[in-house]
Amino acid sequence: MVSDASLLIVWHSRTGGAKAMAAAASEGAGEQARLLYCNDATAEDVLAASGFLFVCPENLATMTGAMKEFFDRSYYPVLGRIEGRAYATAIAAGSDGHGATRQIDRIAAGWRLRRVAEPLIVNFDAQTPEAILSPKSLSATTRQECFDLGQAMAQGLAMGVF
Repeated sequence: MVSDASLLIVWHSRTGGAKAMAAAASEGAGEQARLLYCNDATAEDVLAASGFLFVCPENLATMTGAMKEFFDRSYYPVLGRIEGRAYATAIAAGSDGHGATRQIDRIAAGWRLRRVAEPLIVNFDAQTPEAILSPKSLSATTRQECFDLGQAMAQGLAMGVF
């Protein structure tokens, strides 16, 4: 059963960057958003949503293992039951972000989801072990971009555009 114009934001974060991105997007989406840590999100949550925002860091050119585990647990229980629903991605990257984006896009293609926004990739330019492992925070500009993505997705779902 699909909730009316609900946006499920599933996130994973190791150093706070992706968590802050997901929180800003959720704030932008307002009451339409359901913000769930990837370990807490279930296939039932996916089935209940009318759109999705997947937010995670890129590690070693892929999404994090915890985010992959969410997809592994949810993939087959919802396969054939969510076609055409809207999705977008927001990736916290050390330098690139495209590998994680491609990996999520492949899963979304299997679910027959529709990408409704360009990938949001936030480059934290972390290249040393110390920089990679350090806590991350968002600039005002990046926070606004995440807020705007959540708001646009929520509005598009509410208007029936997606």
